[in-house]
Amino acid sequence: MNAVSRLSNHDRYARCIRASKMVSWDIERDVIGGRTFDTSQKYLPDGLSLAPNFFTLSENEKRFVSQIQGRTYANVFGLVERFINAKVLEVSCDHWLGDQVALEALVRFSEEELKHQALFRRIDEMIGETLPAGYHFDVDPNAVASVVLGKSTWAVLALTLHIELFSQLHYRQSIAPDDQLSELFKSVFLYHWKEESQHAILDELEWVRHDATMTDSDRDKAVDEFIELVAAIDGILRAQAAADARYFKANCGRAVDETEAQSIEANFLEAYRWQYIHSGVRHPHFGEVLHGLISEDQRMRIHAALATLQ
Repeated sequence: MNAVSRLSNHDRYARCIRASKMVSWDIERDVIGGRTFDTSQKYLPDGLSLAPNFFTLSENEKRFVSQIQGRTYANVFGLVERFINAKVLEVSCDHWLGDQVALEALVRFSEEELKHQALFRRIDEMIGETLPAGYHFDVDPNAVASVVLGKSTWAVLALTLHIELFSQLHYRQSIAPDDQLSELFKSVFLYHWKEESQHAILDELEWVRHDATMTDSDRDKAVDEFIELVAAIDGILRAQAAADARYFKANCGRAVDETEAQSIEANFLEAYRWQYIHSGVRHPHFGEVLHGLISEDQRMRIHAALATLQ
């Protein structure tokens, strides 16, 4: 890395610190503000829940789908931020005796991820107070984090940038513009977006920095590990789609036959794959960064793996 690149990256770390200080917020004071969730409103927008694709459901039932998915959306973010925070703390050690501005930026990143986890636990609790009993999100964040962190740093940082970028895209394109959405839900992801904007920059800086230390052989193995991580995420989504479909069937207030139940579960899975996989890997900037690091053969391997998740 030449002197100009080092200076540029140093400035980017510094800008992230300034932005972090400027947008800093408190969960109760700024986000929740004494409000509660209202089941007359959608929690997750149609652009993410894909509720219009649940063709057999009434409008009220589609709203219920958005509320179930809204709770799962908060829980998934709480889940992934467990391993993201651990990896951020791990890579920060590369700066302990070096660039203290980069170190400060990553420490602030870690503090914000801990706050986000607390926010999503709070939101799960609050949404749970508005919905029928029986919802399950039976995924152990520590167990998932242990599996993810067993993969190479390259693969974990690739997955992390993908997540940070789609979280921003979701807010800008789907959550913010939806005037039928719960204002409290909007606030949650407005404040989350404000800090994730800095996190995506830091993810990219750390991923590219780490990539520069790797051999071609190590990178090739890391590409396979990234594919394995995406497949593992898909396994979690499959299980949650099934759980959420069962919860809907048990609480929608009418009989649902087996054919419709299978259709509803498929709709949940389609929505979850869109939210947590495809909206990220199709993000233009993610593609730009990824393709700048890998070969054409590696790109085709990733593309072929993603094509199976339709």
